[in-house]
Amino acid sequence: MTALDAGARRVLELIRESGRPPLESLSPEAARAASAASRPVLQPEPPPVPEWRDIAGPVPLRLYRAAAGVRPCLLYLHGGGWVIGDLDSHDQLCRELALLLDAVVVAVDYRLAPEHPFPAAVEDCAAALRFVTEQAEALGIDPTRIAVGGDSAGGNLATVLCLLARQGALPMPGFQMLLYPVTDMAEESPAYARFTEGYPLTAATMRWFIAHYAPQPAMRADWRASPARAESLSGLPPAFVMTAGHDPLADEGIAYARRLEAEGVPVSHLHVSDQMHACLTMGKFIPASALVLRQAAAALRQHWGD
Repeated sequence: MTALDAGARRVLELIRESGRPPLESLSPEAARAASAASRPVLQPEPPPVPEWRDIAGPVPLRLYRAAAGVRPCLLYLHGGGWVIGDLDSHDQLCRELALLLDAVVVAVDYRLAPEHPFPAAVEDCAAALRFVTEQAEALGIDPTRIAVGGDSAGGNLATVLCLLARQGALPMPGFQMLLYPVTDMAEESPAYARFTEGYPLTAATMRWFIAHYAPQPAMRADWRASPARAESLSGLPPAFVMTAGHDPLADEGIAYARRLEAEGVPVSHLHVSDQMHACLTMGKFIPASALVLRQAAAALRQHWGD
């Protein structure tokens, strides 16, 4: 296995020095507080964007606009294991994406587990996609160029929106940006055995997240929770899939990218072998996070024809 990036190693040192306990040893409320406290330490200063504002849609939304006029849109779904994360946790990342894409990014503040277990997050993200599509003109968005994306649990939700759209339940996004996504809640991939301690996300942390979001086995087998369980992935929109080598989700992300390709979906797959899960929200110490975001944005801009 490739050695971990130096910046990521420094992040692990900081976590150890801080004495922060593993998330799975905390209550959801305490885990949210610990995550929020780490943001100013790990994330760069959010860059200014020409326009940003909160929107009272069917769920709370935040719009970032990089330029005036009608622009394409990325509907962004934050990570955090369906238990932590909000509009502020990914504010810096969404601003960066808006600028890199020269577009509109709309972030979704979906309901969190365990207060709101599966399928609440799916329902909220679906409502947000409908709203952005229906209100595209009022929001200055090109309705023919709307993509969905997200990291970790947000990548999971983005894949599910595309599957729902293929069934006709939602407007079909034109592209899916999947950043170290969760694709299967079986908890059986070999990567779960490789990353059991010492990382921000371990096998135990993932099991804690899954237990809160999908407490019943039948929920975890549902393709709306485990999109890799869908009978077919054909007919889905083109995808950019990013996976990290030091991540319990690595194997399922790689397998999902390969399956998309095998079933006829155009895929760009970037595997960053020396990075760990959540590196994209640790840019103050991990410069490679900016490179990954640029590559993700370049794939989407190429699709949009920009």
